[in-house]
Amino acid sequence: MIAVTLKQLWYFDALAKQRNFGRAAKACSISQPALSLQIKELEALFGAPLVERLPRDIRLTPLGEDLLEKARQILFSVDELEDLVRASKDPLAGRLRLGIIPTVAPYFLPTIIAALKSKFPKLDLRLREAMTATLIEEIQEGGIDLAVVALPISEPALTEFALFEEEFVLVRMPMDADKPVPSPETLRTMRLLLLGEGHCFRDQALSFCQFGENKPSELMEGSSLSTLVQMVGAGMGVTLIPEMAVELETRSADVSVARFPRARPSRKIGLVWRRTNPLSDQLMQVGAVIRASRDGEV
Repeated sequence: MIAVTLKQLWYFDALAKQRNFGRAAKACSISQPALSLQIKELEALFGAPLVERLPRDIRLTPLGEDLLEKARQILFSVDELEDLVRASKDPLAGRLRLGIIPTVAPYFLPTIIAALKSKFPKLDLRLREAMTATLIEEIQEGGIDLAVVALPISEPALTEFALFEEEFVLVRMPMDADKPVPSPETLRTMRLLLLGEGHCFRDQALSFCQFGENKPSELMEGSSLSTLVQMVGAGMGVTLIPEMAVELETRSADVSVARFPRARPSRKIGLVWRRTNPLSDQLMQVGAVIRASRDGEV
């Protein structure tokens, strides 16, 4: 029997994610020499290299790729065992890994943190901001417990818990404040500022404007809602942002905000987690607290 330890698998997984010994050591809260030693011991057990050491990063060998797949299955099962133990004792205490998308995090996260700390003071909340595809992958691999995303996700292996629905608003130059709000058809002819590829909010905005598969020619991209609003203030075009972002993002930008009179674009925000998670009942409670905090009940 090969005497592989869970610690070695954990370090190896971190190295595979970070692709760099220094970053992996930092993520594991150990020194780089200590992590390097653990990987060398793991390679000695298998009798072959698991990583190719390059000048600035690493690349997994074919054996390393095979080991990574098995290691993640083992670490995932260990996580579920830990959750099973928690579910039988004090489930709403200890670590809770929560992911959240960037177009929600700056505006709703303070409310979430305050509500959960008030209701579940023993909860150790670990936060992860990333785009939807990354969060869904990490849920499925056991990297996080649940995530705040735009629904629907429509993934059979995941439970969806609706939190609230919000409308999008139009942000444009102050000189246009008294003009009629453009229809989706008119928006297609304007210079539209949107988030980059991978943001679900971008796809929702394009869907409202009915672009279909054709990318608009007068399109400019920003990395965040803050950037988009500042670009509008500089006279570079118009954009859509969610209602929750208005107060924060328009404080320092000379822009006007308009609400659509009909066929208002909107999105549904909710939580998702694995259906097989032993803490599913408790995550429902977490969802209920977050939803109540949005409604001002917490």
